[in-house]
Amino acid sequence: MAPPPPNISFAKRPCEDARVSAFRIVVLASGSGTNLQAILDRLHGQGLVEVVGVGSDKPGAGALERAARAGVDTAVFPADAYPDRMGRDAAMGDWVESHHPGLVVLAGYMQLLTEPFVARFAGRIVNIHPALLPSFPGLDAIGQALEAGAEETGVTVHFVDEGIDTGPVILQRRVPVPVGRERGVLEAAVHNVEHELYPEAIRMIAEGRVRIDPSDPRKVAIDD
Repeated sequence: MAPPPPNISFAKRPCEDARVSAFRIVVLASGSGTNLQAILDRLHGQGLVEVVGVGSDKPGAGALERAARAGVDTAVFPADAYPDRMGRDAAMGDWVESHHPGLVVLAGYMQLLTEPFVARFAGRIVNIHPALLPSFPGLDAIGQALEAGAEETGVTVHFVDEGIDTGPVILQRRVPVPVGRERGVLEAAVHNVEHELYPEAIRMIAEGRVRIDPSDPRKVAIDD
């Protein structure tokens, strides 16, 4: 696995439209878009961060409706419209790049990204995972935590690399498992934390406070 290039910083990227000064992000989502909504509510259009595009693999994804209501450009890249994942991700990458984003934000995007896509936006893709990585990576992290008898789980925001939930961690927050171990209660608690932590991490990146440590690309350095 090739490490991210050294000395990656997150200052605002130049944009062809000089009128735009906010830090531009493109969000990819497959589902209802509650994390997207948290980003729209807490960051979008307030001067620092601008959501400039929302893409999905699902034509009926609720995230697309949320984006449309906010006046954000949308696009759909269904798997059956392309000969293979490489073709889909190449088209999606062209669309993402056309928006000149400083960051690509995965918000419940349920497709595995191909290595060329990850390499194309190396060090500029983030994801949120409902567990304290490296514990419970992959699908159904909440179910994994309950099955393992864990007393706590949490939420992790991390950079995306070629592995599954293996990229450098940016922020984590713990969530206790309820005494009754009710899945619905735990899911609600985890989602509440996600809606706080993801905008916080994106804000830090937009402010230029987050960088991949050049001495150890598996780690993230955060400036106060």
